[in-house]
Amino acid sequence: MKIHLKDLILVSIQFVLFGFYTIDFDWSLGFSYFFKTIGLSFSIIGFLIALLAVLQLNKNISPFPTPKENAVLLENGLFKYVRHPIYTGIIFMLMGYSVYQNSIYKLCITGLLMLLFYIKTDYEENQLIKKFPEYIFYKRKTGKFFVRFF
Repeated sequence: MKIHLKDLILVSIQFVLFGFYTIDFDWSLGFSYFFKTIGLSFSIIGFLIALLAVLQLNKNISPFPTPKENAVLLENGLFKYVRHPIYTGIIFMLMGYSVYQNSIYKLCITGLLMLLFYIKTDYEENQLIKKFPEYIFYKRKTGKFFVRFF
């Protein structure tokens, strides 16, 4: 797998944002116990989604948007419903934990990560179309991060 400069930049920004997420500021939202419980539930569900997606990817997994040379296109399991379930899981996990922690700061970092994931997946999908021309059809029938109902 040839790693491009854009791959390195996108992954580096992602890890920098993960690092910023671990910093805690006291910018409290004041959510009630009920909302904090829902947030924690979303966080656990997100972790499970991301973990299952990693296990399903198996040898295809890479932190870089450019697919591995020996990669295969997955269209089953979680990938039957969304094209990027790991990112879905991370979004749920971080957003839920931000609510659980009552942290406006963590919600802002989560928003930046969502924006980065959107940019990163656009680039990744262009790479996947080059490797797997049938990806275009897969893309039409599945949602990017969330299940497509229509």
